[in-house]
Amino acid sequence: MSFQSIRGQNRVKRILQNSLLNNSVSHAYIFSGPAGTGRKAMALALAQAIYCKVLPDDACGVCLDCRKVLHRNHPDLLFIEPDGSSIKIDQIRGLQKEFAYRSTVSGTKIYIVDEADKMTVQAANSLLKFLEEPAFSVVAILITENGHALLPTIQSRSQWISFTPMSRKEMTELLLEEGHSPALVHCAVHLTAGVDAARELIQGNGFAEIRSLGVQLAKDSLTRLPTAMLTVQQKLGKSELSEQLPLLLDLLILWLKDMVQIHLGNKNNLVYIDQLDWMSGQALSKELSHWVSGMDRAVELQKRLRYHANPQLVLENMLLQLRGV
Repeated sequence: MSFQSIRGQNRVKRILQNSLLNNSVSHAYIFSGPAGTGRKAMALALAQAIYCKVLPDDACGVCLDCRKVLHRNHPDLLFIEPDGSSIKIDQIRGLQKEFAYRSTVSGTKIYIVDEADKMTVQAANSLLKFLEEPAFSVVAILITENGHALLPTIQSRSQWISFTPMSRKEMTELLLEEGHSPALVHCAVHLTAGVDAARELIQGNGFAEIRSLGVQLAKDSLTRLPTAMLTVQQKLGKSELSEQLPLLLDLLILWLKDMVQIHLGNKNNLVYIDQLDWMSGQALSKELSHWVSGMDRAVELQKRLRYHANPQLVLENMLLQLRGV
């Protein structure tokens, strides 16, 4: 892992590499931005670059220190992530104990806190004290989707590094170069903020099947509603579909957006480009307001799911909306 191996985030790389060249690495960083934008990879790259004895502002990737960081067994590097739903005070106390009693090999100790916004109040206050009173050379990297959720005192004592989503065009080009299915790529880049997250979604268990199911239900809801309803009953008997229902609704929203664009005569940059023929035949069969209200309904049903609405009723409601019943 090196800075140059990470696609995008050039501004972030310039900031970090300049700090390495000028010996001005901060004692604490907040890596804030959407999931999939390379925050974890950048944290590892920074740790490697700090420890690497070959290059002054990057990681060579082959020296012993670089390899130890990559395999997460460097003696001066510690990772913390949520234990269940939160990062607890005992984990921060464990960090402090580890750093207090373990001799340093490199002269600098680094700890990376993933999902740092999930620290309990007690854990965050304990970390704050550690940030304020480090016993030696320490670099903290706090990874979060929302840096504003951290204590203001932690924010004020850390250098904020913002990670921005990669453009969909760039993500699409990269994923297609890697040989992924165009149909899956066009959906994934609209559902994620970074190429790593899009790749993970494409390669994840069931994404292709969920997309195909969404297309099937959309078709059947317009022409064979009873068949669509029967499919829902059969599929929801499998628990994995209930768990993937938010994703299915996301995919249906993308499909509805395409129907709006086709209705308006815009056929560029569609997501379901492989379904253009039959979608073109259906888009004008209903008023534009029908497709727009369908998107609104899907968003509303997603909110209901978060409050534990019945999955079968939610999906059946969505199909009735698509049919216009």
